[in-house]
Amino acid sequence: MAWAILFVAGLFEIGWAVGLKYTQGFTKLWPTIGTGVSLVLSMGLLGWAVKTLPLGTAYAVWTGIGAVGTAILGMLLFQEPATAARLTCIGLIVAGIVGLKFFANG
Repeated sequence: MAWAILFVAGLFEIGWAVGLKYTQGFTKLWPTIGTGVSLVLSMGLLGWAVKTLPLGTAYAVWTGIGAVGTAILGMLLFQEPATAARLTCIGLIVAGIVGLKFFANG
């Protein structure tokens, strides 16, 4: 169950990271509120997950989910480059996340 909670926390991390772009420097009310709510939920769920998961593993997986999701959405929503090198690096992050999930204690 802790892994599922951690995954959802990672999804909310993607939400607040992408939301930052839409806040336009925190000048847009509703995107700012949505980003703040997503941030609080992400941190709260991460805190819940680390009750039973190793802290280092949980934090690395949470950050990895956020980094990969944000990079992918940056390419899809904001026309950021999808070069072979960038996609390879994203693949390496995914490999690290999978490795931590299957080889970490917890």
